[in-house]
Order: sequence, then structure tokens, then C-alpha cells
Amino acid sequence: MPFIPHTANDIREMLAVIGVPDIDALFDEIPRELRCEVLESIPAGLTEMEVGRLMEERATRDGRRLNFIGAGAYEHHIPAAIWAIVARGEFYSAYTPYQAEASQGTLQLLYEFQSMMTSLTGMQASNASLYDGASAVAEACLMAVRANRRSKSARILVPAALNPVYRAVLASITGNQDVSVEVLPYDARGGHLSTAALEKYRGEDVTALVIQQPNFFGTLEDVDALTDLAHAEGMLVIAVVNPTSLAVLKPPGEWGSKGVDIVCGEGQPLGVPLSSGGPYFGFMTTRMEHVRQMPGRIVGRTVDLDGKPGYTLTLQAREQHIRRSKATSNICTNQGLLVTAATIYLALLGAKGLAQVANASIERTAQLVAALTRIRGVHAVFDRPRFNEAVLQLDRPVAPVLEALTARGIVGGYDLAPHYPALGCALLVCATETRTAADIDAYARALAEVLDEAAAA
Repeated sequence: MPFIPHTANDIREMLAVIGVPDIDALFDEIPRELRCEVLESIPAGLTEMEVGRLMEERATRDGRRLNFIGAGAYEHHIPAAIWAIVARGEFYSAYTPYQAEASQGTLQLLYEFQSMMTSLTGMQASNASLYDGASAVAEACLMAVRANRRSKSARILVPAALNPVYRAVLASITGNQDVSVEVLPYDARGGHLSTAALEKYRGEDVTALVIQQPNFFGTLEDVDALTDLAHAEGMLVIAVVNPTSLAVLKPPGEWGSKGVDIVCGEGQPLGVPLSSGGPYFGFMTTRMEHVRQMPGRIVGRTVDLDGKPGYTLTLQAREQHIRRSKATSNICTNQGLLVTAATIYLALLGAKGLAQVANASIERTAQLVAALTRIRGVHAVFDRPRFNEAVLQLDRPVAPVLEALTARGIVGGYDLAPHYPALGCALLVCATETRTAADIDAYARALAEVLDEAAAA
């Protein structure tokens, strides 16, 4: 339970059992002169009801703005049952699965997560999560360097339309590991990576190609052609995917004639709330032939001497990650609690429910783009199919517009100017299933007012 009250009687009985007269005696090793007897800056204690009221008042200071920003972190509806189950003691406090005999529940859940992710991505093996989506991309690139034994170059081709935060983290992690990251331009009309951009690499030694689907602009890539071309040139293919989109899009394991080699991405859309910049978790799946090069924990299922099913960590021991020079990864952290939420989220929604979320997001984004592009000075930039994001062009700098929208209670999107100056006054907007027609109308009215006021000024 979330709260266990101790009465004065309970406290006396516990102190008697351990043989001390009072609570102060538990801290008698601290010299008296180092103790703070009076906490003058701390206000008087409050009751539970008063604390709840205070927290609600503090929260209202931030407001509850309408959110139309995505850019790698997405607001989805999270059924209340999910975190109510996650908060149960057997999940919430269970961290390490190293002692299999004491961690069967945790291990089974991680195994179920792996099974769900391999099904969703169309691959054969999954790990039990990574730190976040950005570091998962970097881990996938390092894994490709180890796995592609035919390549000696350690060259990774990355599209400019890959999430710029992912590109920055990739540069940080691989920068001192003799890995060369080369950025490919996006098509100015479609916002996608065209096969023409790969032509210059024919006949060269390139280790891997990264494809994000949908890409940072929300645009859908021609994944089949890109995958087959890369494989024909001896590259491995790394897919970076939004897991929600896989409910309606072709899984990476089916891209091209034989599918990709490694899949990774950010798992936050699967039941994890947007909470002041986090938390996040990364996922990774691969072909069985590359499984020994995959970083992170892997849970396996077996049977005991009595034929009963059991679960344990397999292939990799923690010690492997302590010996840094021989480790497949130096980032030991995974995100067990968030994976618990994601597993329960996927189990509750099922394939049909996840597809409804994905289709609703596509529909809401189409409605949003239609509403905003009816405003003078706003038009869509790219002409290809999209998922739940779109790039819009404004007739003036984006930053002041977003500031004015914030004052009206609307988070209007992501200013692309710092990362994509060639796009000019470009705004990345997002709409998921949480946005209603009334929300979209409210945004359109607010944006029209802001632009009109700026023009009048």
C-alpha cells in the first residue's frame, strides 16, 4: 500500500524490540554539536489533506496548456490501470533480476516485454531495454560495427532527418571510438532520404545505414528501396522507429527483400507520461545471428527439473559490463520500471487498441495541418505521407510566435530553425489521439490571432 501509518504504540513496540529508548537514540553516533535542533526555515507540519491542497495549488501555477509538440516525446492517453499496477510493491520495488530464484515475476514480465517488442518490430530477439532512445541509436551503431565483419571502415550513414538529439548523442558516444558518422541530406520537396543520396557510396566500404521511420519531420521514408540498396552494398541497416507507428506501418523485419538487421527507438510513447523532460527508455531488437553483439539484458525462458517454466538472464552477465574494455556496452543502466509500464500498456491495449491510437494520431495530425494551413502565412512544407507530425512554414520567425501562443495556454510546436536553418521559419507540430477537434480549433484561432497581431504591429 502507498501509506503505512505508525501509531505511537507501534513506534514504542518497535523501539522496545530493538532495545532503544527513543528515536533520538538511533542517531546517537552523531555528535551533539553537529545536530540541528530547530529547523527555523521549515514550515509547520501539515495534514495529508493540507499537503494535497498545497500541491494542487502549486501545480496550477504551471497551468494545463494544450500540447502540440512532439519532436521525439509524445503525449498519449495512459489508462489509470497501468500505473496503478506498476505501483504495486512486487513491481515498484523490484529492481535487480540477477537472482533468478527470487525474481521470477520481474523476469517473466521482462520476457513478455521482449516477446512483444519482437512481434511489434518483426525481429527475432530483443533486449530488456536500454537507457533511452538516443543512446539506443548510438548502441545500435556500435553494435553494427562489431557485427558487420565484412566492413573495416566503421562508417555509419545517418540521414539529416534523424532526430537531431539522437545525432548529437551518437556523436558524443562514438566520437572517440574511431567511428565515422556521415550525414545524408533530405529531399527538399519530400523531407525524406532519397535513394539518390546513396548513389555516391556505391562500391565503397560502409558499415551501416540508419533509417528513421517516421523521420524527425514526421515524413514516411521509402524504407523498402533504402533497405535493399544498403544491403546490396554490404551495409547493415539500422531502423529507428516510433513503436506506436508499428501498429499500422510495415515492421522493420519486413522492410525490403529480407528486412533490417537492427531495430531501436524510444519507448516513451508506450505508457510513459511526459514528466518535466523524462523519464525515457530505449529498446532494441535484432536478428538471431547478431544477438551476441546486442547490448543490455536479455531474459530467457526455460524449464526446471520438474518441467515447470522459469526465467533467467541469459547470454550476458553483469560482469561483462563491469570489464569496460571488453563490454558490449559501457551504459549499464536499463529502465525496468518503465518497461513494466510499457508491458502493461501493450497488454491492456492489445494490437487492436494500439492500432486505434496510431490511426487516431494520423487523423488528428491531418486535421491539424488542414486547420492551420487555412491561415494566411502558413503552409505545409513537405508533400509525402506522414505519421503524427508535420512541418509547417510560417511567414515570420517561429520563436516569437511560440512565445505568444504559450501566453495563450498553447504549446504550439517545435522551432526547427536551430537544427534546420535551411527550412527558414519552420515549425514542427504534432497531434496524437489526445487532441480533440475543439483543441485543434482553439490552436487555429490562437495562431491566427498571433499572426494578425504581429502583422498589425
